[in-house]
Amino acid sequence: MLLGLRLVLAYGFFNPAIMKLKDISSIAEWFESINIPLPVLNAYLATGTELLGAILLTLGLLNRWISIPLIITMIVAIVTVHWGNGFDAGDNGLEIPLYYILMLLTLLSFGAGKCSLDQFLKLNRIKN
Repeated sequence: MLLGLRLVLAYGFFNPAIMKLKDISSIAEWFESINIPLPVLNAYLATGTELLGAILLTLGLLNRWISIPLIITMIVAIVTVHWGNGFDAGDNGLEIPLYYILMLLTLLSFGAGKCSLDQFLKLNRIKN
């Protein structure tokens, strides 16, 4: 179950991160237009967090740690972009980022699960 949750989240973060990476200057301009401070820095931070998050979630590595900045990224997205559009995902509302936050909170609470690099490394430490 946790593997499925991780893979869904990784997929959900990967494509937006790649889209941002391809045109980071436009993202920075958009961030500036919606009054996000230090738009260039925050464009790189959001993109880097989403890309690193997708990789770590896929591997099941450091999922508790990466969940925190991903949750913060989703909260910022809700406050700056989605809140005014209501709840429905079809209206660019806060539905999807809210679901992501709930899934990330699950990983923060339970870890990456049995099918993860974290678990593999933990078992190897116990054996040694």
